[in-house]
Amino acid sequence: MAVRIQTLTQARRSNHRASFAVLCSIVAAGVIPVAIELTRKIPGAVLLDAVWAIPVAALAAVAALRFERGARGAFALTLEQAGGLRIRISRVLAVAGICFTLSASIAVGLYELLLRLEH
Repeated sequence: MAVRIQTLTQARRSNHRASFAVLCSIVAAGVIPVAIELTRKIPGAVLLDAVWAIPVAALAAVAALRFERGARGAFALTLEQAGGLRIRISRVLAVAGICFTLSASIAVGLYELLLRLEH
């Protein structure tokens, strides 16, 4: 007598918030180094021209952390089957983006302070 075993295969659920979190965190961690490198490659550009990247990195890092928080909720609802690695990667890169943003802000602020004290 043959025993039939029926397995229930559940399709992997996609966690789009985790994907958006990774995308935003890559932007957050990469925009400041890319802007600095662009100032080196573009003739006539100075390092202070890369200041535009600071608010972009800050907004992208905050968006990544918000998407990551939503992705954790979806991760829990799917019984931890959707996007666990992407959630961890996005958290690490978003925190790195925040660190880059803070260090660049401090550097620009200190430079401006020194310029004002010089005159």
